Amino acid sequence: QVQLVESGGGLVQAGGSLRLSCSASGTMFSINAMGWYRQAPGKQRELVAAITTGGSINYADSVKGRFTISRDNAKNTVYLQMSTLEPEDTAVYYCYAKIRLMTRAVLDVYWGQGTQVTVSS
Repeated sequence: QVQLVESGGGLVQAGGSLRLSCSASGTMFSINAMGWYRQAPGKQRELVAAITTGGSINYADSVKGRFTISRDNAKNTVYLQMSTLEPEDTAVYYCYAKIRLMTRAVLDVYWGQGTQVTVSS
């Protein structure tokens, strides 16, 4: 059974930094893209950043220049370094991973449990 476990959320003042981590565990054939979505109260879930196995990266315009996504393929872990945080960044952050299991020939999307990030003004 595949699990994604997140850590690193919390409360921070505007202008501060936080680092989120998300590790995938279980029996897997391969992991393709990994990344982060967020959902603020009353808003739709939105893509924050994504990174492929080869290192191609995509950011939401609202976080470009402030957030950095990276991954450690050997550890099946993706990170999100968030700097210069703004109150508008307050949300539940969810990591995801596109994973191929040993028993399937397609990629399935798995989600973490979510971690709260609160930025105070």
